[in-house]
Amino acid sequence: MKLVSLFCDGSSLGNPGFGGYCGILRYNNTEKIIQGAYPHVTNNQMELMAVIQSLKALKEPCKVEIFSDSHYVVKGINEWLPLWTQKGFKNVKNKELWLEYLSVAHEHIIEAFWVKGHNGHKENEQCDKIAKAAALSLRSECE
Repeated sequence: MKLVSLFCDGSSLGNPGFGGYCGILRYNNTEKIIQGAYPHVTNNQMELMAVIQSLKALKEPCKVEIFSDSHYVVKGINEWLPLWTQKGFKNVKNKELWLEYLSVAHEHIIEAFWVKGHNGHKENEQCDKIAKAAALSLRSECE
C-alpha cells in the first residue's frame, strides 16, 4: 500500500457560519489540494469534511497518516469511533458526517496525529489559510 500523508484543517466564520476546509494529500513528491466551502456549518463539521473529501480523492486503498489540529477529528478516528459504532451513534454530533467518514475510510489503513495549530507547522498553516479563504469567498458570494 502507498503511504499518503493528509494534512487538513477546517474553518468556520461563526460557529455555525460560513465554513471552509482544506486537505493536502502528499505521496512522495506529489501534492494535491482538496478544498471547499459550505454555508451554516460548524468548525468541527469542516474539520471532518476536510478528511472525508480528501479520502474521496484517493484512487486506491492506501495507508493514510492524517495530521490535524482538531482533537475532535483525531480522537474521533483513533479512539471514539468503535464505541460510537457499537452504540449506533446515539447522541453523537455530526452522525451523518461520521457515517460518511466510515464509508470512505473502510478501504484504507488510517492513523490520525494531532499537531498544534497556529504554531508554525507549515502544512497546517497552509491548510488553515486555504480553508479560511474558501469560507470568506463563499460568504462574499452570498452577500
